[in-house]
Amino acid sequence: MNEDTGSDYLQPWQLSEVADGGGIGVVEESKHQNLAKGDFVTSFTWPWQTEAILDGDSLQKLVPQLVNGRLSYFLGAAGITGLTALLGIREKGHVAAGANQTMVVSGAAGACGSLAGQIGRLEGCSRVVGIAGTDEKCSILVQEMGFDAAINYKKGDVAKQLRELCPGGVDVYFDNVGGDISDTVISQMNQNSHIILCGQISQYNKDVPYPPPLPADIEKIQKERNITRERFLVLNYMDKQEASVLQLCQWIQEGKLKVRETVVEGLANIGGKTFTSFLKNNNRIVYNDIRAAFQSMMNGGNIGKQIVSVSK
Repeated sequence: MNEDTGSDYLQPWQLSEVADGGGIGVVEESKHQNLAKGDFVTSFTWPWQTEAILDGDSLQKLVPQLVNGRLSYFLGAAGITGLTALLGIREKGHVAAGANQTMVVSGAAGACGSLAGQIGRLEGCSRVVGIAGTDEKCSILVQEMGFDAAINYKKGDVAKQLRELCPGGVDVYFDNVGGDISDTVISQMNQNSHIILCGQISQYNKDVPYPPPLPADIEKIQKERNITRERFLVLNYMDKQEASVLQLCQWIQEGKLKVRETVVEGLANIGGKTFTSFLKNNNRIVYNDIRAAFQSMMNGGNIGKQIVSVSK
């Protein structure tokens, strides 16, 4: 949306051009040697429209059986979102089984955060604490996702709650938000701990470099405690994509990785309606008539991955 995305791999949307994003579709006709009618395919730059002519080389063929037929999982838990959580933890988190490490996840009820906390546990963290923006989200993190505890940052003193829930300090921080929340977490991190710099949503409209600089007092803590804080880009680890996707799918099939989605029905509902009702079904929150799905996501309306279902 901004004229400068701050990255060389992601281009801003252009006026009068079709918006795009991660998407999945079924091939209706193909001249590509590796794709046939009926194949399910995905792309990171899928146009927001019901039908499109796409370059076959830009598409990845999907195997629905890997996710028990839940194709939308390839946009989230078994796709780039899950890869970001898993590879971020493995490459930057330095989690070691038996090391009694405590992980904190901000933006913990979102698509990536909800997976990161669970993966941190699966990889060996002994304690996982999430930070989210509503009591409902916090409840889901603890009761469904296996987090030990969750903090509603809109209520009470976050620093005090964090000290109570992480009495031994924080060893791994999966950072999705930046800003004041991250400053609070960093101030309670241990010597030689690690920040997984996944996102900085609170900082994206500011004219600052990426990763955004820390306040002087927090930067001093980071340096004195030798806390790593390195930029992480999942696209730099595509040589590990295949094995990592298979690992994610295995955890999903075994029930070890719980998946949440917030689903909007209909392409028209990407933009502009007013929320009226919803129903919960099989861990999918399905909205029948809502304000823009994208707008809702940007305002924290989603739990897990935000999905727009165009057809079935």
